[in-house]
Amino acid sequence: MKHLYTSLCLLACITISAQNSADALRYSTENTTGTARYNAMSGAFGALGGDLSALNTNPAGSAVFTNSLFTISGSNYNRDNYASYFNTGNGTKLNSLNINQAGGVFVLKNNSDSDWKKITLAINYDLATNFDNEFFASGESRQGIDNYFLDFAQGVPFGSILKQDGEFLEDAYLDIGANAGFGSQQAFLGYYGGIIDPVNENDDTDQYTRNANYTTVNQSYLKNTSGYNSKLTLNIGTQYKENLYLGASLNFHSIMYDELKEFTERGYDNGSPIQETIFDSSLHTEGNGVSLNIGAIAKLNQFIRIGGSYQTPTWYRINDEFSQKIDSNLADDDIGFINFNVVNIFDTYTLKTPSKLTGSLAFVFGKQGLLSFDYGYQDMSKAEFRPTNDPNFSIENDNIRNTLGGVSTVRIGGEYRIALVSLRAGYRYEQSPYDTNNFTGDLSGFSGGIGFNFGGSKLDFGLSRTDQDVSELLFTTGLTNPTVVNRINTTATLSYTLNF
Repeated sequence: MKHLYTSLCLLACITISAQNSADALRYSTENTTGTARYNAMSGAFGALGGDLSALNTNPAGSAVFTNSLFTISGSNYNRDNYASYFNTGNGTKLNSLNINQAGGVFVLKNNSDSDWKKITLAINYDLATNFDNEFFASGESRQGIDNYFLDFAQGVPFGSILKQDGEFLEDAYLDIGANAGFGSQQAFLGYYGGIIDPVNENDDTDQYTRNANYTTVNQSYLKNTSGYNSKLTLNIGTQYKENLYLGASLNFHSIMYDELKEFTERGYDNGSPIQETIFDSSLHTEGNGVSLNIGAIAKLNQFIRIGGSYQTPTWYRINDEFSQKIDSNLADDDIGFINFNVVNIFDTYTLKTPSKLTGSLAFVFGKQGLLSFDYGYQDMSKAEFRPTNDPNFSIENDNIRNTLGGVSTVRIGGEYRIALVSLRAGYRYEQSPYDTNNFTGDLSGFSGGIGFNFGGSKLDFGLSRTDQDVSELLFTTGLTNPTVVNRINTTATLSYTLNF
């Protein structure tokens, strides 16, 4: 009956929001995988069009198509992470395979003498972001996990985090999270996990002390993420006379994100009451969003094209579920009942990601090749959690405005055709979103690929590689020294296109 009662309890458990700027960035940023051609040219398609994934950059690109077609793409994502933590380095590699793009365009030509030459209707699915990733960090730190729990516990009355007579430990954990908030819940975990104790046993006591003695401790930390942010695009485009292309897209976004963190701490002094601490957490996120794109492409002459597009903010409705478990040699005997089956369910909330502007320039050299440039700008400080009158969201929104800034993105792509074979290459640069610190470094990457045109069909291959340094805090408070992770992401994409 104990476990049945707990499962019924969690259905009604609504905890106070604990979202932060990392969540806002995670869902505001998109990769450039798409089709193999798009990947091979680093996504520099704003003034070109003629590719289904180019609709992500400029929806007017659908009007450039001269015939109806269908394209499907699969990608292999290789993650190569090297984490440095207190002069100790650890490398981790991960591979995942996905069908990342599928879509088609229907070209309806106007055979009359109208200036409106055609209308195009397109539908496309893109895996905007693949969250599959993993890194492992270990090192010898002067800051133990006790600091995390002490930061939350100081000022919390001891009586408010005690389980009631006859109450199960896991039910008390859920109840405190639902009614007193995340901070009190962490103080509860620290106490029943044996990590901290009150300075005395009075219920009114709100000061705590650690049960760990150490000069340095050995820490290991594993973070594994999986899931996706996908985009389904419904697009309409049109061509006016010979030199102007217009388009608009309605985008439906879908989020599925899972995050597992495993933390172990050892190496305390011989006389320390605590000799080992294990503290793990699991986050599951689902959400849906909607956005709108509008854009135009103009041929200035036979060789030069310019393009411009605007993507509205994306409005997401998101649900989070969060679980934890803790253990130590001083933990309560029933601590094992607080596990990943005991779930904190957060209130549904809204995230508005920033809008984006893109300007593009392309040089087309007949049937021999092309060179394309895109510049995009997105102000990450405009990301916002809602409702804004929620005091927790108000704090995070202020933090976003104070720490995040504008992000400039530059993409360059080229293509050279030899008979029925196309050779492609590209370069991508993305500015760090942080305005006041270096938590995330600038991203840079190169790409290349090849395509074969068989007339009625096409086969394309693209390969891209990006490099970025990211500083990650193991926990949101208490442990202030981050692990620096060098992320090298390599994506190989194969696309097949069938012309109609």
